[in-house]
Amino acid sequence: MSRSENNQSLPRRSSLSARAKAGALVLGLGLASAGVWSATPIAPKAIEAAVPAPVATAPASDPLRVNGGFADVVAKVTPAVVTIRVEAKATPRMTQLPFELPEGSPFGDLFGQRGRGGRQMPPQVQRGLGSGVIVSNDGYILTNNHVIDNATKISVELSDRRTVEGRLIGADPASDLAVVKIDEKNLPVLPIGDSNMMRVGDVVLAVGNPLGVGQTVTMGIVSAKGRATGLGDGSYEDFLQTDAPINSGNSGGALVNTAGSLIGINSQILSPSGGNIGIGFAVPSNMAKNVMDQLVSNGRVRRGLLGVTVQGVTNDLAAGLGLAKAEGALVSGVTPGGAADKAGLKRGDVILSYQGRAVVDTNSFRNEIAATKPGTTIVLNVMRDGRTSEFKATLAENDAKGAREERGEREGESSSKYGLTVEPITPEIARQLQLDRNAKGVVITGVDPSGAAASAGLREGDVIQQVNGKSVDSADDVRDALTAAAGKPAVLLIARGGTTVFVPLRSR
Repeated sequence: MSRSENNQSLPRRSSLSARAKAGALVLGLGLASAGVWSATPIAPKAIEAAVPAPVATAPASDPLRVNGGFADVVAKVTPAVVTIRVEAKATPRMTQLPFELPEGSPFGDLFGQRGRGGRQMPPQVQRGLGSGVIVSNDGYILTNNHVIDNATKISVELSDRRTVEGRLIGADPASDLAVVKIDEKNLPVLPIGDSNMMRVGDVVLAVGNPLGVGQTVTMGIVSAKGRATGLGDGSYEDFLQTDAPINSGNSGGALVNTAGSLIGINSQILSPSGGNIGIGFAVPSNMAKNVMDQLVSNGRVRRGLLGVTVQGVTNDLAAGLGLAKAEGALVSGVTPGGAADKAGLKRGDVILSYQGRAVVDTNSFRNEIAATKPGTTIVLNVMRDGRTSEFKATLAENDAKGAREERGEREGESSSKYGLTVEPITPEIARQLQLDRNAKGVVITGVDPSGAAASAGLREGDVIQQVNGKSVDSADDVRDALTAAAGKPAVLLIARGGTTVFVPLRSR
């Protein structure tokens, strides 16, 4: 595949974990929003256990029917999986000539002359390729947002080799999903299954157009559930992990069970080289259906917002907080005036359950809140000072700012202003960074390469101990201290590699 058909860019933020160090790769070729090194309402059909049914073998006299396998499932699934090709105008390039063309020169058009000091080259067309899944017989198609992002033309190639024009119904960068519509009738449809019923170890098939070679089917198992890669927007990730081989171009394609039901939309792979190493990720069908229904009905996705920043409870934190075991979500920040604040939640509370369901990890908890309709009153079981209490909160509606805050990023330190994200230091992080167990401050977990923090020389893993002479222990402390700088450079005391340095940081 040529470079023009493989437009990839570095992710905007990274994580301290080894997972993100290895890197994740979105699988669309072309207009992908992230790259190497950083991953009509339809009634769901009840999913069947993902165990291959016994295949009846034909008599030995019929040599064409003795191999068995998943051919019947493939025949059912593949007609509903399409190839999506997109075009977009690339940003015009400027080229500097070693000389000035005289005014009115006949060579001006050749070099794209646009004023003095530089020459603007004519706009170039970018082309990209991905996959999609037909989910209604009148032409609604599920795919990834990064497949169609910034596209000016969308072409859909059907299984019968017809190519038809597609139009974008809606896109949701937060979940990396989009819905495309084609004006066709009586199309083959892939029924949507219940991804919650999938178990680790269940057999799955991946269908798509990897690297543009044509429709391809691969097989594997569900390797894990509830994964988050932190790639791209990263707001609401709940991936199914699979070892079914998928590559660039598989984005938006189908992950199906052996009953032939859609249980995921293939989206990312984890790879240090860009090639498949058996670690792929698919958006689960339950999340995809929720997003699709809202995009078709409203053109956008509405999400609930509790207004808290949470972190996982480690064994050391559990011991320090008096918990019997490491469970729940520790509230490290509360948005003033938000739903949680109005309900009476405070920093240091541990949320043990949500609507009667135990909080297993912070990512799943955030996704459950987001999937709840704004205005809904929810019930939280909370541990505070060794006592368990019940709190009721009425969810607000999430937006871009709210999504950042739910992930622990405040306006004062987000990529829009300073270009960094921070987390409180836990004993586990202190050990990872080889810090003193009593180390104070916040650790930088992400730096936007184009932001003010990167320009100031700040790095992921730096520990901010003070801002303008004031000690900081939370994201809120950093936000408040940076806000108080009132347009002047803030002076940060940074611990790095066993030494401390002062670093000036000015917002952009």
